[in-house]
Amino acid sequence: MTAIGDAPLAEVRPDDARDARDAPASVDVYRPALPVDVALTLAPLRRGASDPVWRRTPDGAIWHATRTPDGPATRRLVVRRDGVHVEAWGPGAERAVAGVPDLLGARDDTRFEAGPHPVVREAHRRLPGLRIPHSSNVWEQLVPAVLEQRVVGLDAKASWRRLVQRHGSVPPGPAPAGMRLAPPPRAWADLPVWEWRAAGVEEARAGTVRRAALVAHHLRGDLTPAQASRVLRSVRGIGPWTVAEVTSRALGDTDAVSVGDFHLAHLVGWALTGRRTDDAGMLELLEPWRPQRQRVIRLLEITQAARAPRFGPRSPRAARLG
Repeated sequence: MTAIGDAPLAEVRPDDARDARDAPASVDVYRPALPVDVALTLAPLRRGASDPVWRRTPDGAIWHATRTPDGPATRRLVVRRDGVHVEAWGPGAERAVAGVPDLLGARDDTRFEAGPHPVVREAHRRLPGLRIPHSSNVWEQLVPAVLEQRVVGLDAKASWRRLVQRHGSVPPGPAPAGMRLAPPPRAWADLPVWEWRAAGVEEARAGTVRRAALVAHHLRGDLTPAQASRVLRSVRGIGPWTVAEVTSRALGDTDAVSVGDFHLAHLVGWALTGRRTDDAGMLELLEPWRPQRQRVIRLLEITQAARAPRFGPRSPRAARLG
């Protein structure tokens, strides 16, 4: 169980057998003022169970390999009764540890009124620890979002996994075997065409990543969602859907709505009215919850997706991965 605050906890024992040479460069304990469900809050940042930059180990720890302005870092989060215990390794260890409160939604405006709609009200009641993360790493969220454009999610995750495994690097510290640091912007820009093709990524998406790499230095973690949107929209191939996918994860955008997502519009319509809808209908339905529309979307995705009727995917399957 990975909730902290008012919710019950199952204590996770530390790994006492760790080699002394693997001592972390930075440690801390984050004690949030409000309940936080760590797993639910971090779930949008992880691209599938096999995402090489994330790992959940049998001891309950969550590992994350990331790049910071100070250099690469590996951080390990473990939920215990007294808070989230954080360890980090690498040149960016101190910054990685300092960023954990934001990562787990410390900036999240929790003044949310679920309103009279019974589905939203019940979802909010069931998920008091859900927070909107602020990872502060825009580039880290941008590349997988571009890979998810116009294709089935499973294919996008497979493409991300292959590219990071082949072109990423081993993260610092005692990271679990198989974890990787995603390549930096320059490395993404230099990937040869055959590597993109082998990962099932056509020129449109590959070209968007290459063009985005040219403005990556402007995509700082201290930008507001509106500022980041202006930079991102300057890149050909990045539209409102990709912007919302990035700002909701990297910049804690509680109001982001992924317009253009075929399945999302139908899910929101079905959950709130019992009928399918389109983007215009979705925006109209979500308007009463502005500026908390992303939170409502997350609540509905978690509680309603498994119950919603299956709507056939409109996106094509990517080429078979090598």
